[in-house]
Amino acid sequence: MTSTHRLSHLDQLESEAIYILREVAAQFERPALLFSGGKDSICLVHLALKAFRPGKFPFPLVHIDTGHNFDEALQFRDALAERIGEKLIVRYVQDSIDQGKAVEEKGKFPSRNAIQAVTLLDTIAEFKFDACIGGARRDEEKARAKERIFSVRDEFGSWDPKLQRPELWNIYNGKIHVGENVRVFPISNWTELDVWEYIRKEKIDLPSLYFSHQREIVWREELVFPVSKFISLDGTDKVETRTVRFRTVGDMTCTAAVESEANSVDDIIREIQISRTTERGSRLDDKRSEAAMEERKKGGYF
Repeated sequence: MTSTHRLSHLDQLESEAIYILREVAAQFERPALLFSGGKDSICLVHLALKAFRPGKFPFPLVHIDTGHNFDEALQFRDALAERIGEKLIVRYVQDSIDQGKAVEEKGKFPSRNAIQAVTLLDTIAEFKFDACIGGARRDEEKARAKERIFSVRDEFGSWDPKLQRPELWNIYNGKIHVGENVRVFPISNWTELDVWEYIRKEKIDLPSLYFSHQREIVWREELVFPVSKFISLDGTDKVETRTVRFRTVGDMTCTAAVESEANSVDDIIREIQISRTTERGSRLDDKRSEAAMEERKKGGYF
């Protein structure tokens, strides 16, 4: 009698992601893994460990530091890179501003989210990276929903949604011209719920930001924003202390928290299962226009 082993849904997603990571290693000469210390990039590192251990990663970890990051995420980033013994390259948006290559926004909630594309493109040119692995997922936002797993960018880092390659079955075409770059998204087919169920299954550690904690906040456009040195408060702002957590982690100036008592992975999974909003619904930079994410991608964004 022949026994048939059926992979679970999470096992299938894991297998696909590992296959994609190995395809990157096989097809590109100088790949990099974009790593911020957020949950999605932490899952990518975990998948890379499964894909390449006991050997070393065939790529460095790269973080484009905006200078507006959460301290908890940066501390976790450094600790994880040291624990696994992999190379971490950090480049700073502040350097691009100081060099006159990028202009910082003004206002109460100045975001460096868009201008980090300048620093990223300079980093790609500095190290001659031909592929950058990222943790973007199709369920996050409509521009990401129509982007391929191997997403080709031109010599200026731009993405043209009308010029995407077909990806039939699991065949990925990494051939590019000199100067072009490919962004690769191994967990593109995952959902937020998949990520959290995988975190539970694999017992993956995360920064404390993702779990409920007390924090000083202010309200803006019905969203809960953390008080920090990067925002300008005025007399109309009322600072409150609330119990919150973060579903997504970006710049402190554009990432809103959600009021939550979820202090375990199981609690968060139950919370997500009944949520009626996406995790990027708490990102102020995505609310600037209907095509905010797509416009940033066309300018070289992740």
